[in-house]
Amino acid sequence: MIDLPKLEDYDVSPRTGFLPEELPLERLPQEYYKPWEDLVSVLSSLILTKRIRNVVDEKMPLLKVDRLTNDAQYRRAYSVLTFLAHAYVWGVGEPKDKLPIQISQPLLQVSAHLEIPPVLTYSGCVLWNYKEIFKGEDMSLDNIDCITTFTGGIDENWFYLVSVYFEYKGANCIVQGLEALKSARNGEIEKVTAHLQQMAGAIDELGSVMMQMEDMCDPHIFYFRIRPYLAGWKNMTDAGLPNGVIYGNEKLPRAYSGGSNAQSSLIQALDLLLNVEHHATGEKEKLGSSGHSFINEMREYMPGKHRRFLEHLSKVNNIHEYVRSNSGNEELVLSYDACLAMLKSFRDKHIQIVTRYIILQAQKSRNLGSTSTKTVRSGLAKKSSSQQERGTGGTALLPFLKQCRDETGSTAASSWGKRMLVDGMLQLNIKPVSADSVQDDDNIVGLAGSWNNDNDQKKGHW
Repeated sequence: MIDLPKLEDYDVSPRTGFLPEELPLERLPQEYYKPWEDLVSVLSSLILTKRIRNVVDEKMPLLKVDRLTNDAQYRRAYSVLTFLAHAYVWGVGEPKDKLPIQISQPLLQVSAHLEIPPVLTYSGCVLWNYKEIFKGEDMSLDNIDCITTFTGGIDENWFYLVSVYFEYKGANCIVQGLEALKSARNGEIEKVTAHLQQMAGAIDELGSVMMQMEDMCDPHIFYFRIRPYLAGWKNMTDAGLPNGVIYGNEKLPRAYSGGSNAQSSLIQALDLLLNVEHHATGEKEKLGSSGHSFINEMREYMPGKHRRFLEHLSKVNNIHEYVRSNSGNEELVLSYDACLAMLKSFRDKHIQIVTRYIILQAQKSRNLGSTSTKTVRSGLAKKSSSQQERGTGGTALLPFLKQCRDETGSTAASSWGKRMLVDGMLQLNIKPVSADSVQDDDNIVGLAGSWNNDNDQKKGHW
């Protein structure tokens, strides 16, 4: 029998989850790396004045990474370099299809060390990009701030910080899920039940945290001012990068998706702990379909240790089987189904957030027309008007999210739970924005960039 994963082996903390146990570095301590830190400290000003490319080209030196001495320093270097890379590509007029060697060379080396793609990911802008306001106070949204942003605005800070706090609150979900697996191995039904009940409560808190996004992050500002900088350079033909981006002196361009909440290890861990399976959008369960899903591709954008944690977890996650084999214990079954109900409720809320922040804003963009859109977006990662004519380059965003939600409910252990979750008879307390009433739009682009719906392209994105 394969042992259960030990959190400390995978840089996962019982207190902070996938966030580092110690706070991220706010600056690299070596004087040698001061040019990097000086540049990124005025990043929003360089973008505002459209000087980012000239300053990088003329003033940023090519530095070696051999003076970085621990993972915390590598993480900070990765965050700095990826913010600079995205600002360089998207920050001035038309996108730039080549990164200068003073960014690309150290970025490739740092990324290799962390086992993560050389592009801005969820880790770079969320997990490794926050600080305390007042030292020693408890972690809360009242006491954290971002280290680095593109715009320097409240909305961008809040967008990242809600995700930081979301990850922090999710630590208890991981702990309770692993304890439930441990108790199941020992045949301790009462303990399994108790841990599942605590896990359900912890998942419910995640939904509440996520809905705080609306408090300080305006959907219009997010879509038109923040989101363009998060775009990667994969399937971005309509934005002006048909082939991706060349890194330094390399001959061929590289193509990567951009930062996305789909790269959160926490959500995938919850699915694994509860044995929720996902398949390509529009596909029913069939042999091998899940192995090629967008969700699994996003796993490649997680830090190496977190990715291996999920791989380990996928080999030992048998809680659904355990609950089914003890289906005579009503409290156990209902506790498991309560976890699924809370996870489904979370996904309902997530769909509503995506609807407000992406779907409705994209529709507004089209209604404004190409000239108005260009003015609002200041030339950042613009979509060409030809996209709608061709009908390509978009993502089946809402269908993907709705399928994830529905697949969550289909795992219920009891026939009552399955009926409540799948048929929608369970009425959950969610704010009244009907994402299901919004027309699905294949031209909506997810946070990590464009996804083509044709042939072998993965469908769906959040």
